[in-house]
Formats: sequence, structure tokens, C-alpha cells
Amino acid sequence: MDRMPMLELFAGELRRLRTKAGLSQESLGEQISYSASLVASVEQCRRAPREEFTVRCDDALHGEGLLVRIREAILKESLMPWFREWVTIEQEASALCSFEPLVVPGLLQTEEYARALHEGASQLVGDAMEQQVAARIARQKVLARPNPPLLVAVLDHTVLERPIGGPKVMQEQLRHLVEVGRRTRVHLHVVPNGVGAYPGLNGAFVVATPPEGDDIAYLDNQLHGTIVERTTDVNLLRQNWESVRAEALPHGATLKMISEAAEAWT
Repeated sequence: MDRMPMLELFAGELRRLRTKAGLSQESLGEQISYSASLVASVEQCRRAPREEFTVRCDDALHGEGLLVRIREAILKESLMPWFREWVTIEQEASALCSFEPLVVPGLLQTEEYARALHEGASQLVGDAMEQQVAARIARQKVLARPNPPLLVAVLDHTVLERPIGGPKVMQEQLRHLVEVGRRTRVHLHVVPNGVGAYPGLNGAFVVATPPEGDDIAYLDNQLHGTIVERTTDVNLLRQNWESVRAEALPHGATLKMISEAAEAWT
């Protein structure tokens, strides 16, 4: 794995805090219930720190949140350069209108579903892949903050049927959708499989409403994502989203359909 500046900073601060506490790698490992070899691997930048490992180290070494904050920066750094700007927009948005015809949107994915997607569709492997999975899950904290954005997500029915990761992963993913869909600021809608051609089949997109200013959209493709700011283009995507939303089931009927689909994955 190529070393990233923030990963090296994490390793250096972990080593500094451990040394300051008078602990060996073995002693720290014992305190946090991880192996000394894992501590050594993280300090040598051979392994990226996982969330639980980071929190335990920070607590044991009295880091006062330093290691946690550095890890958050690592996750941002691990994002593809063309995606970082969109994540900032996403985190600041007051509303997000999302359409996804193929897979569950990133903000609603379980960790195992996200990992299965990367294993099947990404060229990344090992820690590089795990960093992408961790970064995707970290983005979801925006939905759990005190004042989350309004998320209105429309999915094609195909998303409920595609066996990403196998039956167990799919069942857990769909149950997670239902759970998140019960939050006040999350509205889910599914386009039923009886619908023929409709505008959304041209591809996934998201329209974000910032606290101030005009809406901004995001398009994904095989090479990289594109942020769309030109008013005429954003307006066209907004019209497409309204057309897609008109084909979808109401929120309540959608949650019922997803619940039934989840139990079918046995």
C-alpha cells in the first residue's frame, strides 16, 4: 500500500503516545486486546488503523481524540481525488435527492455489502480496498448527526434482487435499509419492476441542496465521478429526478416491499 501523509502521521503519533506512556508494543497490545504484531504493523504503516483499534489506542494512551481525528483525515485522504469535493458537498448539504438503478446508494450500504461491491467491481485489494470501505461507512455519519440532511433516495427494484455478497449479506442490507428508512429525515422509494423505460435508466445521480446557493449534482461513471454545477444541467437532472420519483412507490409501501424482499433472501 502506498504510504499517505496522514497514515504516516498516525503511525508517528501512535508511537509517540505509546513511548510517552512507557509502554512497549506488547504492553499496549495487551491493554487494548490486540496483538503486538498489529500495533507494530500500524506503526510501520503496513496496516491501516481500523476504527475500534484507533478508539482503544486513543483511550489507553490518553490521546484526547487525536488518533481518532487523524484517522478521519486518513479516510478523507484515501478517497479518490475526484470524489473528495463531492463528499464535502454531501456533508454540508441540507437535502440530498438520490437515484440509483443498480446498487444500494453508498450512504445506505452496510459494511459487508460495501466490501462485496469492492471485491466484485473494484481493482483495489487488501488494505487499499478496506480503506475505501471504511471511508464509505464513515460518510454515513452525516445521517446520524443532530441535524441531518433530508435524504430522499429512489432505487430501482433491481437493487433488491441483485445478489451482492450472497443471501446473508443481502438480507442484512435490506433490513438495514428498512431500519434507516424509519428515520424522520430519510425517505425511500422503489420503482417497481413492472415499470418499463423511464429517465432514470440512463444512470445514477444525486442532487444536493447546499445551505446557501444553487443545487449541485453528481454523476458517476466507470472512470470517475463528475460534479455538475451549470444551472441548465442541474435543472435537467432535477427534472429527471422528479420523473423518476413519480414512477416510484410511496415511502410506506416501499418499506413494506423491502421488508418482504429481505425475508425472501434466506
